[in-house]
Amino acid sequence: MQLEFTKMHGLGNDFIVFDAPSDGWLPTATQWRALAARHTGIGFDQALVLEPARRAGTDVYYRIFNADGGEVEQCGNGVRCLASFLHRRGNVTNSKGEIVLDSPAGPIHARIHDANLISVDMGVPNFDPKSLPFEASAEAHVYPLTVAGTEVEIGAVSMGNPHAVLTVTSVASAPVDRLGPAIERHPRFPKRVNVGFMEIIDRARIRLRVFERGVGETLACGTGACAAVAIGRRHGRLDPTVEVELPGGKLEITFSAPGEHIWMKGPTAVSFTGRVEI
Repeated sequence: MQLEFTKMHGLGNDFIVFDAPSDGWLPTATQWRALAARHTGIGFDQALVLEPARRAGTDVYYRIFNADGGEVEQCGNGVRCLASFLHRRGNVTNSKGEIVLDSPAGPIHARIHDANLISVDMGVPNFDPKSLPFEASAEAHVYPLTVAGTEVEIGAVSMGNPHAVLTVTSVASAPVDRLGPAIERHPRFPKRVNVGFMEIIDRARIRLRVFERGVGETLACGTGACAAVAIGRRHGRLDPTVEVELPGGKLEITFSAPGEHIWMKGPTAVSFTGRVEI
């Protein structure tokens, strides 16, 4: 079968985007892994599949498949790319440049500033351990976690997908390769977890590296940036609007107060379009 796709990225976090075939066929987990391979396939962090809207008031439904073939709930940079993709092909007709996308994590509102600059309402951060899920006796600002022969402290939050965030002195020297996969598969996270390593520069700026569940370290992670700011705000260490510096570039995250929606703003780009035989 031939699959036509568009390759996009948000700060180097890269995706293929395509419309689901009318017969409902999608690649198997093995085929996803082959397509995601950097040297022998297309190469991507996630595949974004567009389907007809399932909910009133939304324009489209999307599904997300990681490079390892597993389906996941949400992807912040991915939804920005999807909004840009739909705008580029004329699907955004709202005079305010807004679009509502539906996902396994629920509806997402996006705002088109231009084809390459998108803001997304990522919803309300959920700190309840059950929402990740994460095994804990009660909700807390910080949780001790024994991993890889040492004890670390993490913040935990759901952004529609699960995140653990460690505060580090320097992201450059953070043990991402060692602790990332160990925390991702820690038994207290029964559905695994995305792992963020956050360096606080000042109240308005952080640096961040993210080891993504089912992918490994990526150049950028939108939900990871939101999770880091949400936890930093909860600890009283960050202002309402924060510049997040990731290896692939910068995002602007705005989180005014607990219980409020968190917004992410940043660039997108089309790399190329193509066709692949599966």
